[in-house]
Amino acid sequence: MDCHHKDASKLCVSKVPFFNHLAYEEMVKIADISVHRTYKKGETIYEAWDPLNYLYIVHIGSVKMVQLFESGKEQVLRILEPGEFFGELALFTEKNMESYVEALEKTDICMIHRDQMQQLMTTYPMIAVKILEQFSQRLDAADKLIGELSAKDVEARIAGYLLELAEKQGTTEITLPITKKDLASLLGTSQETISRRMSNFQKHGIITQQGHRHITIEQLDALEQIASAML
Repeated sequence: MDCHHKDASKLCVSKVPFFNHLAYEEMVKIADISVHRTYKKGETIYEAWDPLNYLYIVHIGSVKMVQLFESGKEQVLRILEPGEFFGELALFTEKNMESYVEALEKTDICMIHRDQMQQLMTTYPMIAVKILEQFSQRLDAADKLIGELSAKDVEARIAGYLLELAEKQGTTEITLPITKKDLASLLGTSQETISRRMSNFQKHGIITQQGHRHITIEQLDALEQIASAML
């Protein structure tokens, strides 16, 4: 499958916040210099400590970024879906990432080499401004997560995550994009705790679970109240 398409909405670069302000012809030029690859579910896209030479854009599918520790522990840092990106450090530094990225499903990735991205930022300075905006948003999200890990209990963090999914997916009938094991890693708890707290939500009629991934939020106000509770 090619990233290039006559319809601008099909261009992988059109989904990225720091490209979508450009004219169609300009996005086509960027798409022309991108490299396209498809990964199977569970396949590693980027290995920890590999040279970081590209900006990676998720075109179709989803991936998880996982931090590796010397102890062998793994921490899910974020889940990336269509229009989101990783490897942005390649644009400003030659530092390698201490994390790996794995496809959560069949995923199409577009890659742009750092040298070409730096040329694009020179040609279109607004791209650099937009990238900095994305950096700021990610820092805000990281600060928020750190604050929640110290100020909120697991139940509140789970409730907050479900509310964020509902807002992102635009419905109270949500689908978890990751397994409960990965969700536990993302929220700083255990898979058993995730399952127990979800079951407790269901017991009180706050949510209904259908299988392992599908959840209907039945009492939005109750979930919001739980999510706002502090330790």
